[in-house]
Amino acid sequence: MNGIIGFISRPLGMLLSFLYNYIENYGITLIIFTVIVRSILFPLYADQIKHSARMASVQPKMKELQNKYAHDKEMLNMKMVELYKTEKFNPMRGCLPMLIQMPIIFGLFALLRNPMVFIESETMLMAVHEAFFWIPDLSQPDPWILPILAGISTFFSFRLTQHQNAGMSENSMAGMMKMMQYFFPIMIVWMGRSFPAGLTLYWFIGTFIQIFQSAGLNKWKKRLIEKS
Repeated sequence: MNGIIGFISRPLGMLLSFLYNYIENYGITLIIFTVIVRSILFPLYADQIKHSARMASVQPKMKELQNKYAHDKEMLNMKMVELYKTEKFNPMRGCLPMLIQMPIIFGLFALLRNPMVFIESETMLMAVHEAFFWIPDLSQPDPWILPILAGISTFFSFRLTQHQNAGMSENSMAGMMKMMQYFFPIMIVWMGRSFPAGLTLYWFIGTFIQIFQSAGLNKWKKRLIEKS
């Protein structure tokens, strides 16, 4: 796993260093870096939403089969496979974007938590210690403001994710997602108070961008469901 993280973190570190050479402000560089990374990941995120919309249209038929063959699991499985073939729906496809994103997320986390482990640049050695607005040193934790902003943006991001899963509220994951909507932002605030401010800044900007992406994709998903 460490090898995979290093394999991802080093090219991301090269991108971060490249941007800094032009921008010469580490805080702004992190913001631009975040926008670029989120833009690269956006097609995966959009594909996940498209799959979610497809699942919403197929789910009534799935539920009908589950009710009809509730006491015959073998027949239910056969009918489900037939339904997937007829509808050209792959239930595992929704997991693929997340599986691709997870190593990238871990690589970003490792890079921004210990940037000098993955960046061989004397210029960046000083850059990570730059001040940004009220933060005197981006390599040190910001005790309250950034973690709270990150927690708030995470809360709204989770809330929009729940809207994306509207129509699937009977799913066993719905209750867990509702609990995570409140628990995860609190955890982000707590972790943000100990992580380097640069990493917390990345998380805040990233989730802030995702809020707008999710709002747009929710509208797109609604149109897809209406057409199907």
